[in-house]
Amino acid sequence: MSWVVLFLAGLLEVVWATGLKLSDGFTRPLPSIVTVIAMIASLALLSVAMRSLPMGTTYAVWTGIGAVGAFIAGIVMFAEPLSVGRVVSATLIIAGIAGLKIFSPH
Repeated sequence: MSWVVLFLAGLLEVVWATGLKLSDGFTRPLPSIVTVIAMIASLALLSVAMRSLPMGTTYAVWTGIGAVGAFIAGIVMFAEPLSVGRVVSATLIIAGIAGLKIFSPH
């Protein structure tokens, strides 16, 4: 269950990163509110996951999900450039997340 909570925390990190972009420097009220709520919820779920998972693993997986999710959101929503190098780099992050899950004692 902790891994599910951690995955949801990572997805909320993607939500708040995207909301931060859409908030235009916290000048747009609705995206700003969504961003703050997603930040709080993401951190709350992260703290729940850390109750039973190792801190280093939990934090690395959370940031990895957020990084890859924000990378994908940037391409899909904001027409950010897609290149082989960027895809390979994101794939390495995913490999690292998978390795941390596979070799985690929990």
